[in-house]
Amino acid sequence: MGHEVLRCLRPSAGEVAVDCTLGGGGHARAILERVRPGGRLIGLEVDPLELPRTEARLRAAGFGPDVFVARHANFAGLPKVLAAERLTRVDLILADLGVSSMQFDNPDRGFSYKGVGPLDMRMNPLRGESAAQLIARSIEAELARLLEDNADEPHAHLIARLLKQQPLETTHAAARLLRAGLSSAFPRLAKADVKMSTRRTFQALRIAVNDEFSALDALLRSLPRCLAPGGRVAMLTFHSGEDRRVKKAFQA
Repeated sequence: MGHEVLRCLRPSAGEVAVDCTLGGGGHARAILERVRPGGRLIGLEVDPLELPRTEARLRAAGFGPDVFVARHANFAGLPKVLAAERLTRVDLILADLGVSSMQFDNPDRGFSYKGVGPLDMRMNPLRGESAAQLIARSIEAELARLLEDNADEPHAHLIARLLKQQPLETTHAAARLLRAGLSSAFPRLAKADVKMSTRRTFQALRIAVNDEFSALDALLRSLPRCLAPGGRVAMLTFHSGEDRRVKKAFQA
């Protein structure tokens, strides 16, 4: 998506950019290379484990504090970050929504059932409740609602009932339970559909654990006062709920 992001943002020398989801720093590096000389980029990252690694990577690539600033922050707090940097508006804003590959590929973070790990899913593992804790405290109706709202899951009520059958502590335990329960309830359901429902369940739980839609709504509300005249925004979305929120905000 790198070329598409650059084509949309059209960064040029002297501009000030914000990468709301710094992640591994790939997009940030590409933008930084194009805003020099005279420009700068502020990178926001909610994950305190990945932020120092990415900052070190970009520093090693030659981007000093004069052009690149890294901040541990959720993009919901974009106006506060800009105020701390003595900025009122910026020229470019990028938000790559969802989970990063570094988080997804680390089984210890619990975002994926491809590896054995705790059913965690917190982007900031130092605060908040894990996915296992969310499931344990939620009633069945609440789980069904978040599956519908966060992932458009067609079997939300069955899956909510399955999730409440027994305590779940690991990603593999949750995935096994879902696969077995869906296959038993719907013998003719294709394996691909069972897999898709399992993926949607993990997505819905991740969004709920990290309160992602509330953060996105806050970011969208703040864009008009954070973006300079003639400024550009690029948002990468991978879920229909994110698309709906983005489209609604820009139509308004």
